[in-house]
Amino acid sequence: MDKMWLQYPKLKKEMEAVLQLMKESTRCKDKKIESSILDLINSGGKMLRPAFTLISSHFGEYNEERARALAAVMEMLHMATLVHDDVIDDSKLRRGQETIQSKYGKDYAVYIGDFLFCVCFKILASNSSLQSIKIDSKSMSRICLGEVEQLNTRFKSQVSIKDYLSRISGKTAELFSLSLYIGSAEAGASQKVNRLLWNIGHNIGMAFQIIDDVLDYTGLNSEIGKPATSDIKQGIFTLPIIYALQQDKGELRRVIDKSKYEDSDISMIISMVNNYGGIDKSKRLAEKYTLKAFNLIDKLPENEYKYILKDVAEMMLNRAY
Repeated sequence: MDKMWLQYPKLKKEMEAVLQLMKESTRCKDKKIESSILDLINSGGKMLRPAFTLISSHFGEYNEERARALAAVMEMLHMATLVHDDVIDDSKLRRGQETIQSKYGKDYAVYIGDFLFCVCFKILASNSSLQSIKIDSKSMSRICLGEVEQLNTRFKSQVSIKDYLSRISGKTAELFSLSLYIGSAEAGASQKVNRLLWNIGHNIGMAFQIIDDVLDYTGLNSEIGKPATSDIKQGIFTLPIIYALQQDKGELRRVIDKSKYEDSDISMIISMVNNYGGIDKSKRLAEKYTLKAFNLIDKLPENEYKYILKDVAEMMLNRAY
């Protein structure tokens, strides 16, 4: 488990129980599937989404068993989407380790992702209300549509800022919103608090994804757990390049309109995106979402988990560029 949780002993203990529940819930006859999922569980993810679910559960009548079950679901939903993403992107690395699709093949990875989705809804059926299951299903639809939208816009330079924000709202921010919302909703918190937590998750998720997209241009492989510039190479045009294209006189577009990029093309794209202010403008927008998230956190009812949430958000959103 990530060392960031050491400073929150009670939360860390809860998260260790969530990890154990995930391991127990994914046992199956096929030991290859079980072993693959166990490797994924132990791969060192930060477990932000289950932590958010546990934190938000303390804004209502905390039920330990239910909170842990919902937290496990949020992390396994996330894991399933990562497994499928790696198939689509033909990714070799995830969290600094070889991906399931690279190790076992695409067909096998798809089935593992599907199995994780099945486990999630099996747990939800026993630990959440029908209303929450409906919200979960709607959120998963939005996440899938966000991924499809990204797939449909590969190597297309005519992507607006609005299109990009819509894409990451579904692809990333939705699950952060759901993670914070479902914990409090199932703990019987007020609608006002539930909605506040949903909006906090949205703003955290938007800032988090924009920062992640900036790191594709500025980060090192060891910092981001995957090869830097991987989005550029796959023709995924994120906010830095969209901003840069607004200032471009045609030179940048000529490079990105190529069907295949050489290393020299990647270097040129990064240089022009910097020169046209794409990275600086992206950072400023991430800061706006970050400020919105902190302002909303300040409106939450007083308890120790409010300040844990704020601490975690600060660690997430103040990553080095």
